[in-house]
Amino acid sequence: MDNINIIVPELPESINNAIIIQWYKKPGEEVKIDDILLELETDKVVLEIPSTINGLLEKILVKEGEKVKSQQIIGILKKEKDLKDKKIINNIKESKFTNNINNKKKNLKNLNNFSPSVRRNIKKNNFSLNEINNFNNKINLNLKNFDNLKEKKEKILNNHNFEKKKMSPIRKYISKKLMDSKNNTVMLTTFNEVNMKEIINIKNNYKNFIFENYNIKLGFTSFHIKAVTKALQSFKKINAFIDGEDIIYNNLYNINIAIATKRGLIAPIIYNTNTLSLIDIEKKIKKLIIKSNNNQLSIKDLVSGTFTITNGGVFGSLMSTPIINPPQSAILGMHVIKERPIVIDHKICIMPMMYLALSYDHRLIDGKEAIGFLMLIKTLLEDPIKLFL
Repeated sequence: MDNINIIVPELPESINNAIIIQWYKKPGEEVKIDDILLELETDKVVLEIPSTINGLLEKILVKEGEKVKSQQIIGILKKEKDLKDKKIINNIKESKFTNNINNKKKNLKNLNNFSPSVRRNIKKNNFSLNEINNFNNKINLNLKNFDNLKEKKEKILNNHNFEKKKMSPIRKYISKKLMDSKNNTVMLTTFNEVNMKEIINIKNNYKNFIFENYNIKLGFTSFHIKAVTKALQSFKKINAFIDGEDIIYNNLYNINIAIATKRGLIAPIIYNTNTLSLIDIEKKIKKLIIKSNNNQLSIKDLVSGTFTITNGGVFGSLMSTPIINPPQSAILGMHVIKERPIVIDHKICIMPMMYLALSYDHRLIDGKEAIGFLMLIKTLLEDPIKLFL
């Protein structure tokens, strides 16, 4: 018989652990090439493991919730040519199993099968027939066992107002990164505000042209990435990080963008942003969002970032102090755009304003550099033609 092993893919050394979070197929179920067999969650990303053949899921060797390692065999597939004989055997087994279940149900469905003392306890404790049958399948039902069943039921009722679950690897990873940031950086945040009127005008004037020609919607994040990249080229330390007693200066501009998913906050990377046009950045943002929502991010999408942008404004946040993403030295927080009165040329005007927040590691970056960096971003966003000169 031709059996094919289901193997955990090669995981980088930076991945601390991986856990099987869901099998999509059951033993004995038919599978086709590229059918998703299971989801594997590491501390950085969720991986989908597809079938490599047409055939049958013969056996699951590692259950949901258990840890696995690189190249570990976690299940067995059987090739399609063996399915015919397997189906015949399964049909015979299923027929016997169904008959056994039906016989058991007949034996358990009537309360009169139990002794008078047991029936009194059933009535006194208000047990359902299902509870009694489930209990009786495992242990002979008598007065002593009734006490165990009653205690078990009381515990469930007493604990109905909370639920206890293990942290997922991604949530553990997020927690560890946040604690690392808190314990290993001297974090300070500086704020400024930017008038988004000119960028909003560009969006309104060119949105139809861009959608018709590129099938994308022009957003704000691409402008922020362009402005951040130009500012990083002028303030090299903000794109650097501390390594022991050394400072590592990055010559690459790889920008993490924070994306909220149902499994937690992740920050995939747009690489080499200094070489990309505004349209190229929008395309990559769209692709990363789709991959994030469909659990299709690879390890490559999440490593080697040099600076992070997070946008709490999409959820309505007016202002926040973002936490640095180690080993990086700074992070920019964008916020919701609100119309506010400001003074321009000694006149009060209503303008679409956004607060910007730059959190930085004060061990490496001085206040003068951080403020200058944020002021340059403000200048570039308020006069966006400078982004393209």
